[in-house]
Amino acid sequence: MQLAGKVALITGGASGIGRATALLFARGGAAIALADVNADAGQRVADEITQAGGRAFLEPVDVMRAADCQRLVERTIREFGRIDILFNNAGIIRRATVLDLSEADWVSRAVIPHMQKAGGGTIVNTASGWGLAGGAKAAVYCASKGAVVLLTKAMAIDHGPQNIRVNCVCPGDTDTGMLREEAQQLGVESSRFLAESAGRPLGRVGSPEEIAQAALYLASDASSFVTGTALVVDGGGLAGSV
Repeated sequence: MQLAGKVALITGGASGIGRATALLFARGGAAIALADVNADAGQRVADEITQAGGRAFLEPVDVMRAADCQRLVERTIREFGRIDILFNNAGIIRRATVLDLSEADWVSRAVIPHMQKAGGGTIVNTASGWGLAGGAKAAVYCASKGAVVLLTKAMAIDHGPQNIRVNCVCPGDTDTGMLREEAQQLGVESSRFLAESAGRPLGRVGSPEEIAQAALYLASDASSFVTGTALVVDGGGLAGSV
């Protein structure tokens, strides 16, 4: 029960890495505030947690809207009394005509004052291996994820004195709906795309649960002296990069 008594707010919690992280954090003892634009899928995740004896709710939220983020934070405080962990995970990928507007700063801006009042907290942002190295037909995606990496470092500097740790996880290719959507955008058959994505030292793509374990480490007291870091979880995909 690494997160016993904690409250975690997770954006993009309806599927993929967000869903796996919500379930893992709940098993670790945290109460879960889920945010996602997909209300039906998000509610199923919340129901799965509560049926297993945990505490969770789903708030339909577009993280690109500051008002939605403020409503989410206010509900979390109202229902659970505090926010100890923020996992900024919501995002999209569009290849070629790339646009990934992950407005982590909106949610963080609403959450940080509550963490300050409580004496601290931890924020985990989802970046990408492509926030550290470039990729073909992904210029804006790479730029935006690179921005998340540097946003993480800047926030760690700003809020370390308030006992708020800020880190990001940089997944490699992970077997999610988003990865399969990426294949469709590139006009590549999904099984072939997944096989090509497995070309890394460990010889496979990752699972959402494996990325969730990295998020758990960064969210828990096991990483109590870790802030401002970009944790790469990619099966060695960037191991040969400069």
